[in-house]
Amino acid sequence: MGLIKRLTSLQVFGIATGAMISTGVFVLPAVVFRIAGPSILLAYLFAGFLMLPALFSQLELASAIPKAGGSYFFAERILGSGAGVFTGFANWFTISLKSAFALVGIGAFATLIFPGLTEWELKLIAAGFCVFFTVMNLISVKSTGWLQVVMVAIVLLILAQFVVFGFRAADLSHFAQVFNFKWDNVFLATGMVFISYGGLTNIANVAEEVKNPGKSLVRSTLLAFLIVEALYLAIVAILIGVLQPAEFESTLTPLTTAGLKFFPGSMLSGVEWVITAVAAILAFVTTANAGIMTASRNPLAMSRDNLLPGVFAKVVGKGKIPFVSVIVTSVFMLFIIFLLNLEQLAKVASLFMLLVFIMINFSVIIIRFTKLTNYKPTFKSPLFPVTQILGIGGYIFLIFEMGMEILGSALGFLALTFLWYYFYSKKRATRKSAFVHMVEGLVGSDLRSDDIALEDELLDIIIETREIKEDRFDQIVRDAPILDLNRTMTRGKLFELVSQIVSEKWGIDAELVKRKFETREEEASTLIYPGFAVPHAIPHIIIEGESRFEIIIVRDKHGIDWNDNGEVVYTAFFLVGSKDERNFHLRALMAIAQILQHPDFVKNWMDAKNEKDLRSLILLTERQRIV
Repeated sequence: MGLIKRLTSLQVFGIATGAMISTGVFVLPAVVFRIAGPSILLAYLFAGFLMLPALFSQLELASAIPKAGGSYFFAERILGSGAGVFTGFANWFTISLKSAFALVGIGAFATLIFPGLTEWELKLIAAGFCVFFTVMNLISVKSTGWLQVVMVAIVLLILAQFVVFGFRAADLSHFAQVFNFKWDNVFLATGMVFISYGGLTNIANVAEEVKNPGKSLVRSTLLAFLIVEALYLAIVAILIGVLQPAEFESTLTPLTTAGLKFFPGSMLSGVEWVITAVAAILAFVTTANAGIMTASRNPLAMSRDNLLPGVFAKVVGKGKIPFVSVIVTSVFMLFIIFLLNLEQLAKVASLFMLLVFIMINFSVIIIRFTKLTNYKPTFKSPLFPVTQILGIGGYIFLIFEMGMEILGSALGFLALTFLWYYFYSKKRATRKSAFVHMVEGLVGSDLRSDDIALEDELLDIIIETREIKEDRFDQIVRDAPILDLNRTMTRGKLFELVSQIVSEKWGIDAELVKRKFETREEEASTLIYPGFAVPHAIPHIIIEGESRFEIIIVRDKHGIDWNDNGEVVYTAFFLVGSKDERNFHLRALMAIAQILQHPDFVKNWMDAKNEKDLRSLILLTERQRIV
């Protein structure tokens, strides 16, 4: 059962921005400062730059395949079920870990108001917020989306004033140490802060619930990236300019510490301290809220494909909320909250994110080279495939730079997901991926089959996205025989071929069918446009019975000798039906005429590679539909 499209461009922006602005700016700068010093400014710059391949690739895929599960769905359909299991779990863990990271961050800032809180009490606070947002997501995605917008707006306003007043208080001499660094430390810091940008691509997990995803998803996510990247660099620069190294290293709340120095000797410093703390808590809350919403869509999508138990795919209520996925995701987050500290969370979450990004970039390379007809992204990654290759190389490099412990975690995760796939998912996975389709073509065209499920899914997605309401003509075309001929033949030979198809399906004498086609053609030519004919036997009855109608579609690039006048036909729509279908016969003729009049149809029709392409072109061509 599909999810309801309810999220607007503004809500998408709120979810993407809210999923990024949290610990990445309010806590993490202090953690990585202990590793790289003032050169953390370079780490944030490098991380933002390395986000571009993943961002572009994810947006391209999401604009063409807006389905719940995002990264998982892309990898499973394009690379295969094994890669889908790996990516699905990795993406699920990434978002859950980042969200748990944000909830623990609430506790860090709660100590500013209640300095006597113990670590256990801080974790209980984080757990309480986790339960609250679980309930919110179970009630309504729509209300959650608007709550996200409001909280993000408040956070952005507070951070904007922090930047304005912070630059006035910054000491430029502190920046002299930015370029005094060790590359190993900068690369390690870059890998750790990568989690700060996680919300950008994870918005694809709720793409199925976005109104007009081809436009709103792309624009909102790109805008979120530009704003957040600018804020990250500006805020980190202010922290370096305002705080002494010892101050930076000794705090987990660097923004509030810096805010106290904006207005020396004035009560405004206290005000800045308070509103910065409020912004931090709101930011943590928005990340956790968005994380529960997006992370829960991964097990939902995996369950739909039988790679997880079916219970994860159940949705309830008018809002069609995937309640089991939401609850299991929240329970996992609660477990993480009580198990790991902030630094561990940052490293492990960044690892899983890098693994997901590798798979996403590889997916774009494969699907582009597969050249599927119905892959029609509204946004295409620039500089393909250089962007994807550089991205994959950069992500692998960062994983190695983060140390053997992280590399060992990656290999361990790979082993566990392989075991799950081998013992549970493999026997339930029957779909052929785009990757296998491409390999068949490379090995030999005679081994390549046009029967690839992703083509049909992409066709249905386009129809849904364009809000095409299929009528009876569309339904008949979906099952219609299509002959894609590659030899010159006479009209009589074509009539014989088509009559045999009608005979086999409806149990009618083939010779009788052929005579009826010829009789109709002798009475009046069925040529309707140069190169196009619509042979039919109505009002001559072909099929006995009631409510029976058939369309046989023919394309012959070499041409069919149609008559003695030298006219050649390259495309023919054969219409056959029972006596009571005369009215629909006229509607079918009108539909065909509208299709042929479309300015791009003839060129696209002759360029189509196979029968699937021809069928898709008819179904997607704009015309007046009578539902």
